[in-house]
Amino acid sequence: MRKKNIDRNQVILVDRADRPVGWAEKAEAHRNPLLHRAFSIFLYHEDKLLIQQRAFHKYHSGGLWANTCCSHPAGELDLIDDAEERLYEETGIRCPVREIFAFEYEHQFADDLYEHEYDHVMVGEFQGQFKINPEEVAAMRWISFSDLEQELVQDPGTFAPWFLIAAPRVLAYLRECSSNLDK
Repeated sequence: MRKKNIDRNQVILVDRADRPVGWAEKAEAHRNPLLHRAFSIFLYHEDKLLIQQRAFHKYHSGGLWANTCCSHPAGELDLIDDAEERLYEETGIRCPVREIFAFEYEHQFADDLYEHEYDHVMVGEFQGQFKINPEEVAAMRWISFSDLEQELVQDPGTFAPWFLIAAPRVLAYLRECSSNLDK
């Protein structure tokens, strides 16, 4: 399923098996809630994750901490290429990523504001500079796996809802990969 032009105000509607079933305006998908495709990128180096604080003016989850980059694919590129392009748009980072799992979740922010996504979770190893896009990101920081786990327990309200679901699985995956390399 491809569109002619990249339009980040439209989302790909999917069924529960992530098969495309149409398009909707992003605002409509978040009002109703319509299941749509998304991706979340987690960049890491050794035992640290690079996380972002979402721009405060975002219409949901503004000021909350989340993974390095998250967005909705526009459909012009394949999912990985689109995710890598969006990573660059938000953070100035060029980095290859790979998908490690996907999950569906729904969260209600207000009476007429929902997130209902089929979220493709991706990781990439990165060490370098970043340049945040202030329209998308308020701040970024490196955090150790153990410090992040403590913060998730002690202050979960400072994190985006999808991050609370995905981060523990990502940490487990990265630790498993690391322990397999040590053998």
